[in-house]
Amino acid sequence: MRVHFIAIGGSAMHNLAIALHNKGFDVSGSDDVLFEPSRTRLEKYGILPQQNGWYPEKITTDIDAVILGMHARTDNPELLKAQELGLKIYSYPEYIYEQSKDKLRIVIGGSHGKTTITSMILHVLQQAGKDFDYLVGAQLAGFETMVKLTDAPVIVIEGDEYLASPIDRRPKFHLYKANIGVISGIAWDHINVFPTFDSYVEQFRLFIKTIQAGGTLIYSKTDTVLNEAVEADDTTSVTKIPYQLPQYQIDNGVTSIVSDGKQYPLEIFGEHNLLNAEAARLVCKQLGISTGDFYQALTKFKGAARRLELLGKNESTNIYKDFAHSPSKLQATIQAVKNQFLDRKLVACIELHTFSSLNKDFLSQYAGTLDAATEAIVFIDSKTFEQKKMEPYDASVVKKAFDKDDLLFFNDPGELKKYLERIEINGKNLLLMSSGNFGGIDLAALANNILKNI
Repeated sequence: MRVHFIAIGGSAMHNLAIALHNKGFDVSGSDDVLFEPSRTRLEKYGILPQQNGWYPEKITTDIDAVILGMHARTDNPELLKAQELGLKIYSYPEYIYEQSKDKLRIVIGGSHGKTTITSMILHVLQQAGKDFDYLVGAQLAGFETMVKLTDAPVIVIEGDEYLASPIDRRPKFHLYKANIGVISGIAWDHINVFPTFDSYVEQFRLFIKTIQAGGTLIYSKTDTVLNEAVEADDTTSVTKIPYQLPQYQIDNGVTSIVSDGKQYPLEIFGEHNLLNAEAARLVCKQLGISTGDFYQALTKFKGAARRLELLGKNESTNIYKDFAHSPSKLQATIQAVKNQFLDRKLVACIELHTFSSLNKDFLSQYAGTLDAATEAIVFIDSKTFEQKKMEPYDASVVKKAFDKDDLLFFNDPGELKKYLERIEINGKNLLLMSSGNFGGIDLAALANNILKNI
């Protein structure tokens, strides 16, 4: 099979390219810009484009499939050439389905927790010696790539609700046709695509209907909006299994799940992660893994990359970075750190970086989300407004939206770095949250500098 990737440098795209290369496919690709780690990883496997840019002459009739990334535009010259030649054009979720239509497909959906639930399942299956394929949205310890495609009978897919490609406006998780579907919760996101709350919720209602006959839906009983969607669904051919918090306890900063008279100490913490664990447990139960074996394997799970990742600590301070960016994720992450360290104050800093979080019409969704923090900081890199071609706004707009007059606002990464390095951090934790990169600040070096100053 000869496959060509348009916008090969994307996170999922370059991993899919590597997976197909490993499967023996003849893989080529193009992109106008390639960042790390995509560049190095594509080069390692011998499939890095020789030059950046779009080259319609690469598109020839001997190509079996063109895979189109979200980064490409509808007027992309390679796409136009492929359409002119009548080649088969797939989005990457469509092609994942094409490669897995004969497998048992497990699809993890929801506004939050998708990567962590998927990562937990992969970790436990690996510990159990199971044969499986996967697609996950973060690099995981012990896994070479974020996509694996072999002859395994099972595939575990992190399925998000964003659009499949520039020419396919369907949410990705609709295209996988799950046999086992998970929904972790529903909290409005992607306002640029789903301008109303109901249009966003509708995507999850539709996802339930894509679950194959005789399949299973596993969903969080703790989410009111999700429960309403499930209860209103009239699909009778799908078994619906709710989950809620397991029994747990926190001792000396360590969270343990309590099950069948045994304690299982975890390296992760927070009620949101305990809910994630229950979703993963129920999936693994469907695959023949007992509750005891699941929890025992989970004790060795260190978490997904950038999810409550510990940057540094001493006796009185922990510094974390987290991928949280939406209101629900922000609130859950802050509460998790507060509950884990009841005797410490918390400095919480959120970078607003996504189209939704920067949108003035959506910003009010953040009202009250920073209230549990002792000190609240919001950062928006001034360059982000320029890059996204959005009109900038000042601290007063942010403070009003978050409904917090004592909130601190920064729009320059250098000034934010200086401020954080001067904080009296003794007896406090610092939580840095973003789906971006804080304007290029080296967070590991920052944490080291802060701890040195105590």
